[in-house]
Amino acid sequence: MDEYFFQCPYCWEQVSMLIDVSQTSQSYIEDCEVCCNPIQISVSIENQEVISFQAENIEQ
Repeated sequence: MDEYFFQCPYCWEQVSMLIDVSQTSQSYIEDCEVCCNPIQISVSIENQEVISFQAENIEQ
């Protein structure tokens, strides 16, 4: 597990989450730890490193 920091697409605060780097790709919805809005998370992993990360507003 690696800690990854990103900016919430709702409140613009910097938040962090733990990412399981043993998986090659992940897509899920997780609530912001600051404003509690749902964020669509998409992650790609290669050689146990994050190569792509997207945090999107699901209400677009």
